[in-house]
Amino acid sequence: MESFGFGQSESLSHGQGEVRVGDDGAVVQVLHPDGRRVLLDDGVVHDSLHAWGKGFVITNRAAYRFDNPAFTRWRSSGIDLMYQFGELELRVGRRFGEHWTETYELRNTSTESIEIGSLAISTPYRDVYTSSRESLTGAVHAHVWTGGADAWVWAVPMDGNGPGLGLQLKEGELWAYSVESREPGTSSNIRGHIYLHVTDHARAPHAMGGQPAITLEPGASYRWTWQLGWYTDLPAFHADRRPLIGADRLAAEISEPIQLHDGRELTATEPGLQYVESPDGRSRIAVLFHEPLQQLAERRVRFILDHQRRPELEGSRKYAFVPYDNDSGLTVLSSAWRDWSDARERVGMALLLQEVRDRGWGDLAELDEALNGYEQFVREYLLDDAGTIQDDSVHQSAVRLYNFPWFARFLLGQGDRAGATCILNRYYELGGDHFLAFDLGPLLSELGLHEHLIRHTKTFIGYGDELPPHEVNYEQSMVAPLLELLVSAYQIAPDEIDGAELTRRLPWLTAFAADQPDVRLRHVPIRHWDGYWFGRLRLWGDVFPHYWSALSAVVYAAWPRELVTPEQADWLDRAEDAILRANLVSFNADGSATCAFVYPSCVNGQPAHIADPLANDQDWALVYALRLLN
Repeated sequence: MESFGFGQSESLSHGQGEVRVGDDGAVVQVLHPDGRRVLLDDGVVHDSLHAWGKGFVITNRAAYRFDNPAFTRWRSSGIDLMYQFGELELRVGRRFGEHWTETYELRNTSTESIEIGSLAISTPYRDVYTSSRESLTGAVHAHVWTGGADAWVWAVPMDGNGPGLGLQLKEGELWAYSVESREPGTSSNIRGHIYLHVTDHARAPHAMGGQPAITLEPGASYRWTWQLGWYTDLPAFHADRRPLIGADRLAAEISEPIQLHDGRELTATEPGLQYVESPDGRSRIAVLFHEPLQQLAERRVRFILDHQRRPELEGSRKYAFVPYDNDSGLTVLSSAWRDWSDARERVGMALLLQEVRDRGWGDLAELDEALNGYEQFVREYLLDDAGTIQDDSVHQSAVRLYNFPWFARFLLGQGDRAGATCILNRYYELGGDHFLAFDLGPLLSELGLHEHLIRHTKTFIGYGDELPPHEVNYEQSMVAPLLELLVSAYQIAPDEIDGAELTRRLPWLTAFAADQPDVRLRHVPIRHWDGYWFGRLRLWGDVFPHYWSALSAVVYAAWPRELVTPEQADWLDRAEDAILRANLVSFNADGSATCAFVYPSCVNGQPAHIADPLANDQDWALVYALRLLN
C-alpha cells in the first residue's frame, strides 16, 4: 500500500487507467490513462467523509450516514465491504480489471418493514475550475443522467480529449442526483460533491418526474450495480448501452410530433414539459412542447412592459427594466446586489423588445415608446461622453467590461452606429483585448472594426490554454465568446487566422455538455452558480438550462463548415437547435419567466429541482432563439 491523500491506499488496474482504494475500502482516486486525476483530492472542499462509495440513507425510522465498514475483505480482483446502521445492512462489492464494477445491496435485518426515503452514494468527480490550464489538463466535466434503469454518468476531460470514464447502470434504478459542499466560500469555481440516488423521495419527492419510495419488508433487500469503463468518446460509450427509452429530439412546437425510438409518437395541445416512461415504467425521459416563437415572444414582451419596469419613479428611470418576483408580484430593489440592478444583464429585455419590433410583431407604437424611453435612460444614467458604460443607475463609478458590447448592440439596434462604435472603442481603451465579453466578434465585424477584431483574436491565440480568469476562473461563457471571436476573425481574414486554432479549441466547448434524454440537459452546457447570483432562492447548484448556454448555439451556428466533416456539421446543427429550444422551458404561457431552474434534487440538503421565482436575466434566451431559429 502507499499513502494517497487519506492514508494508505491500494492501487488496482482499471483498463488503461488505475483506481486507488483506501484502507477503509472507499475509492480515494481514479487515474485517467494519461495520468490526470478524475476525482477530487483532499483539500479545502474534499475529505475522506465524501470519498467515493460513502453516502447516506433516510428511512421512516431514522437517517444514517455510512463511512467505516464493519467488515472488509480484500480479494485479488477487488474488495467486499459491509456497513451496519440501525436495522439496515449495506453490502458493497468492488471488482476491477478491464471494467470496474460495483454492486450495492441494502438489506432490512429487522422484523418490520422499513421505507427507504433517500439512498445516496458519493461520486466526487473532479469538476472544478482552478484555472483554465488546470481545468483543461487536470479536471473533468461530469454529465449525469438519473432516469431510472437507463442512468449513466459521463466524465470527460475538460479539453474534450478522450478517453472518458463512463458509468452505466446494469441493475436497479437511479432516479435522482444531489449536490453537497456548495457554499459561498467555494463560490463559482467548484461544482461540489455529486451524490447518485436510488431515490430522494424523502427530501424532494417531486424531483425529475417523481421519486419512488422503496419499502423493504423484513429480510428483503434492494440491489443495484453499475459498471465503469474507459471509452474513446460519448458515442462509443452509448454504443455499449441499451436504453429502454429515447428520442432523437426532445423539443417541438405544439403542432409537431416527437417520435420515440420504440415507435410511439408524442403530441400535445398545450405547451409544457412532459415526462414519458418506458413501457415497463423503469426509465423516463423529459420532452418540451412549446408555443410558436412569435406567440411566446409577444406574450413575454407584454409581461415585461406590464410588470418589469418602475412606473413609480420619475424621469427616464421608469423605463429601465428590472427583476420581478413572481411570488409577491413586486419588482426587486437591487441595493448592493448588482445582479438585481436596473442595468447589466437586464438589457436583454430591451434587446428582446427590439427583436419583436423589428419583426413587425406586437404593438409598434408601444414598443417604440418603451425603447425610446429606455434609450433616454441609458444616455442619462449609464453612458458617458467617453463611451464608458456604468454598472447601473446607482453605481456610477463601477466599470464591468461585460456590459459594453450589450449596450453597443442596443444602440446599434436603435440606429446609432456612432454610439455603438464609441462604446466598443472605449471597451478596448479599458483593457478589452484581455477580456472575453459576449457578442464581440459579430459586433466588431458588423461595425467594420476589423483592427480591433484581429488584434483581440491574436492576443487570445497567444494565451493558448492559459486564459485570463474572469468572474469565474474558467467556464463555458469564456470558451464560447473566445470561439465566437475566432470564428469572426477567421471569416474576415482567413489568411491571418489559422483554422487549426479554431479546430483545436472546439472540443473545449463541446465537452461542457452531453446528450442526456431530458430537454433541459441535452447539449446544454454545465453552469452551477447562476441560481445563487441571479435568483431569489440563492441556491448554488447546477442550473439547467441556462440562457448563456445559447452562446454555444451561436458558435455552432456560425462555425465554418469547411473545418468539419458533414457528420460533425449535422451534429452542430442538432446541438444548436436543442440548446435554443431547451431554454424556452423558462417561459410560461402567461409571459412570466424564471431566471434559473436549479436541477439537482437537493443542494446542501435544501430541496431543489425548482424554478426560481425571480424573472431576471433569462430573456437573452429568447433573443438568441429569435435570431437563430426564426
